[in-house]
Amino acid sequence: MQKKCLSDLTIKNNFMFGAVMINPENCRGLLERVLDMEIDHVEVSREKSMVYHPEYKGVRLDVYTRDENNTCYNVEMQVVKKPELGKRSRYYQSQMDMELLLAGQSYEELPDTYVIFICDFDPFGEKKYRYTFQAECKESETAKLKDGRTLVFLSTCGENEKEVSRELAAFLKFVKADLKQSQEDFHDPYVRQLQNFIRDIKGNREMEERFMILEEMLRDERNEGIKEGIKEGMEKGIIKMVTAMRKKGLSEEKIMELCDISEEEMNKYKETEN
Repeated sequence: MQKKCLSDLTIKNNFMFGAVMINPENCRGLLERVLDMEIDHVEVSREKSMVYHPEYKGVRLDVYTRDENNTCYNVEMQVVKKPELGKRSRYYQSQMDMELLLAGQSYEELPDTYVIFICDFDPFGEKKYRYTFQAECKESETAKLKDGRTLVFLSTCGENEKEVSRELAAFLKFVKADLKQSQEDFHDPYVRQLQNFIRDIKGNREMEERFMILEEMLRDERNEGIKEGIKEGMEKGIIKMVTAMRKKGLSEEKIMELCDISEEEMNKYKETEN
């Protein structure tokens, strides 16, 4: 895998996106464009953004924030299309609710929540810049659940510019751009603000060191996953060999000798036979 450099990143890279959106003004500007509403101020949680979290089995790079009304937002960049995106959003919303409840809030006090995915692909194939989901009743057009949850998918592949703000379309075009294109003029003050911020990040030695550490962590995680996969595959192979030898009537001592396994391993493989 080719080694990445901080200077090669655009905003669609998870590290760069997190580094940009950790700034409250950048994050507020994004939320205002996504949701078509004014927000006075936001507080971005540094503890829940751009950190290595063992409970999440790896590096968590989404942006977690809340506004002056205590509305909570979770924003994540998605470059590769994954079939479980809907269930991933469900997990994020449940995690937000659980953290709030564990903090001592009652069900009645749960704030509104937004889970926002910025996709560098079209998640639903309808060429829209934005897809917004809220709970609806199949049997009634007037019955509203009002559970406070909203799920938004943004797409860089939209073609319905008349249905969204010019500012949102400009931002998504900026996300879609490659390195050279991302440095062009998008005729939008917010995008220009992000371009300047990214330029400062790339010139920051501390951020470069952070990125290198993160890349090393991700590389170690991938290697560990490969090792676990190989180990799991080998164990499955040994189980099949043990099972076949037992069916042929070979003694356990002979099987242990041929497979080069201990008595403890032999007993474990016997328990996992189908």
